[in-house]
Amino acid sequence: MIPITVFAGKNVAVFGLGASGLASAQALKLGGAQPICFDDDEARVADAQAAGLPVADLRTIDWTHIAALVLAPGVPLTHPKPHWVVTKAREHWVEIIGDIELFVRERAAVAPSCPFVAITGTNGKSTTTYLTAHILYSAGLDVQMGGNIGTPIVALEPLAENRIYVIEVSSYQVDLAPTLKPTVGVLLNVTEDHLDRHGTMENYAALKALVPASVEADGTAVIAVDDRYCRLAAERVARAGKNLVRVSVTGPLRDGIYAEGGRIVGASNGKAHPIAQLAGIGALRGVHNAQNAAAAIAVAQVFGLDLTAIQKALTSFPGLPHRMEEIGRLGKVLYVNDSKATNADSAARALASFNDIFWIAGGRPKTGGIASLAEFFPRIRKAYLIGEAAKEFAATLEGKVPCEINEVLSAAVDAATRDAHDAGAPEPVVLLSPACASFDQYQNFEERGDAFRAIVLALPGIVGRG
Repeated sequence: MIPITVFAGKNVAVFGLGASGLASAQALKLGGAQPICFDDDEARVADAQAAGLPVADLRTIDWTHIAALVLAPGVPLTHPKPHWVVTKAREHWVEIIGDIELFVRERAAVAPSCPFVAITGTNGKSTTTYLTAHILYSAGLDVQMGGNIGTPIVALEPLAENRIYVIEVSSYQVDLAPTLKPTVGVLLNVTEDHLDRHGTMENYAALKALVPASVEADGTAVIAVDDRYCRLAAERVARAGKNLVRVSVTGPLRDGIYAEGGRIVGASNGKAHPIAQLAGIGALRGVHNAQNAAAAIAVAQVFGLDLTAIQKALTSFPGLPHRMEEIGRLGKVLYVNDSKATNADSAARALASFNDIFWIAGGRPKTGGIASLAEFFPRIRKAYLIGEAAKEFAATLEGKVPCEINEVLSAAVDAATRDAHDAGAPEPVVLLSPACASFDQYQNFEERGDAFRAIVLALPGIVGRG
């Protein structure tokens, strides 16, 4: 854990006692501050108290002696309306920050040259964070990974001058980190999301753009320029005179890193040179993963890695669970767990990456259903529908894709296995990419993906990946 000493001797209110909130309180206490913890959930307050953390109802404390409010990222800051604790803090002119801000202030105070990579984007940030950390770690560097993915940032190993922190940062966290200043700031893409929290698309895009825009004086911004918001962000960074690496998967760049077929290419003053090959790397299938890989490679080059080390790390990348995760093969049939695809946009990335798909879909439906996936229907041999969305999806697919309603995942896997085995296709793929939330049958997408993995690995004759 990173002791947060910048608030030593001061009272700091901590609201929202999930993983990041508890870690923030513990890090503050370890650094000599007096955290005062609270949550709307009584069970979480009890958990904090059991962990030896001071708790008090923040509605009744004396706010004149509070130095800051550390707010969990999921607690509404502005939209749809400020949470009551936000209003309390503002009434007393108490600054409101998050766990990322605790880290960056501590870094500035005790290890300002410690490398800090901040990665954001609407899609792909978890894979890019994991891949970036994997490449750097594979080269023998001291790497800590966390933030919005996995371990809360302040729960990582203590700051050290040569220790690289590779951190996934959500828009919620950026909103609570006014002095971000990473060594490398990565922006992958910006598409409509979280408008219930940020109010407008412009507000949301502006927060995302802060990650590369806020890089420290000699830092580097890495921006994928394949959407309008990111192109504008790149133009602003360039005008500010900061180091900028543009990334693209839609066409060549005069200067930057881009995807071309199954390879990643670097260009400088219009002269191109190959950097890496992605062909045959199952964990990096698809155009979206080419973008993730190009961004991760850009970061690796900032840290001086040579092309041999980068290629070796890409080849050994295992991928993230539940994100186009290759589970194994039964004969020619490949089984892929893409349970993270909880809406149609996410499912589109997997459907675009394969042919001869035996598609398991369904769950609790999102607005819009799967009509937007029509361009991918020719790739689907048959669909196997589960959960609450089964009848709705069947109606959308009628006359376009053969389908059957299986209700539950185990029945869908059995049926898809049968049909994929008999299809005679060169590489049939049984793909779980639900385009739905999981909450009708599972607690979360991870539980759903774990169930799929267990069902597949129990099939007689299956050869698991790795």
